[in-house]
Amino acid sequence: MSTTRRAILLGTAGLAAAAAIPGVQYASWSMKDFTRDGYSPDLPPAPEGEVAWSNWSGIQQSTPDRIAVPATEAELAEALSTARRVRPVGSGHSFTGLVPSEHLIMDASRFSGLISAETETGLATIGAGTRIRQAARELDEAGLALLNLPDVDVQTLAGSFSTSTHGTGRTLQPLHSHIEGFRIVTADGTARDVTAASDPELFAAGQVSLGALGVITQYTLKCVPAYNLKRRVWVEELDSLLDRVMDLSQQHRNFEFYYFPFTGYAAGISHDIFEGDITGRVPDEDEDTLTGLKQLRDVFGWSSWLRRRVAAGSLPKGLVEESSDAYWKLLSTARPTKFNEMEYHIPLDNGLACLREIIAALESRNNTFFPMEIRITAPDNAWLSPFNDGPRMSIATHAAVDEAYDYFFTDLEPIHRAHRGRPHWGKLHSLGKDDLLSLYPDFQNFLDLRASLDPDGKFLNPHLAHLFGVDFDA
Repeated sequence: MSTTRRAILLGTAGLAAAAAIPGVQYASWSMKDFTRDGYSPDLPPAPEGEVAWSNWSGIQQSTPDRIAVPATEAELAEALSTARRVRPVGSGHSFTGLVPSEHLIMDASRFSGLISAETETGLATIGAGTRIRQAARELDEAGLALLNLPDVDVQTLAGSFSTSTHGTGRTLQPLHSHIEGFRIVTADGTARDVTAASDPELFAAGQVSLGALGVITQYTLKCVPAYNLKRRVWVEELDSLLDRVMDLSQQHRNFEFYYFPFTGYAAGISHDIFEGDITGRVPDEDEDTLTGLKQLRDVFGWSSWLRRRVAAGSLPKGLVEESSDAYWKLLSTARPTKFNEMEYHIPLDNGLACLREIIAALESRNNTFFPMEIRITAPDNAWLSPFNDGPRMSIATHAAVDEAYDYFFTDLEPIHRAHRGRPHWGKLHSLGKDDLLSLYPDFQNFLDLRASLDPDGKFLNPHLAHLFGVDFDA
């Protein structure tokens, strides 16, 4: 989110408060090293004849025999025919172990770009390896638009759809609901065109496939005419915002909010359809906000009271941004600072109760500082969509890339699960087959279809074997 350059930077008042800190307590806290054990920003060393691969945050790594980047379906099929194990990769923005393979990683990025667009029907065919921002830009040039976008738009279409990536909007479904059809190359090298009419089961499974059914090379998407949005960002006390969350989610096309731990304040963000002269988006200042939050933690983390007091005096209040532009320039933001993330999707009726417990758990740990992100998404009917049983509130927690995140599992995940949460497929979680069978009515149907398409488990890796409850011999 974006605030202003005076957002949480300590400034004169903060420095004066820092000077008043009792020396022993301040010295003890200031000597803390928050770097987690074993952290390294480097790629893993690759044995001779192999290559190194890492996801965006670095917590998923492997040294496959090769990374193939086919330009045609014939090249793709040939690579599949000679590989024992294959995992497709998009932009590497999944935090879970969906991609790592010691055999072949299949990069479909050359299946990219707008193939066709029909303004009359709103149907557009796009390469599955296209980054979301590129897809939005090329569709815009054709007078079309995606109905919604996620928070980060560097993901590929295949990667975002296959993990049920979503944006926010009480009436807006996750991104894979845009799919009208797709083309997939299965384990035996066969290319199949799939729609809900031609193959309803494969279509329902393939919308959110986890890359376990084959390599998707292109999508046909249902689009809408190009549109502009008006963006508003404001800062208010958390309790006040929580009282209005449900109303705000109904009043605005897109609504989300961020909570800044140990401040008692949150930033609301709304987007609504806008017609008129656009202003353009104001410069993004997320990095300043993060710097300020980290500075608060580093200096005042030993005292929750002081931390809140300084934040209350430093944060702007009320409206801090109002701008208008093409939807694809406003809905997504850059994320240059790397992090690790857990996100669970909670039934909407349970959402606020779960959120309050998560905040309390986070604020029992003085070393946390990264903002939380809260969004609401409408339901759809894909077999593995976390939203297929009703609207859900998504609660995302983050940790700096070099800091500990084990508390995601020990402190936060039990709360999410107690509220019947379903994890984002690309975000950290510990669930396995038995858990997923209890959460997804069609999970067994997906397992059966996957086994029929890939009887030898060519698209398996340890993470998927855990999810599917099957033996895995690397």
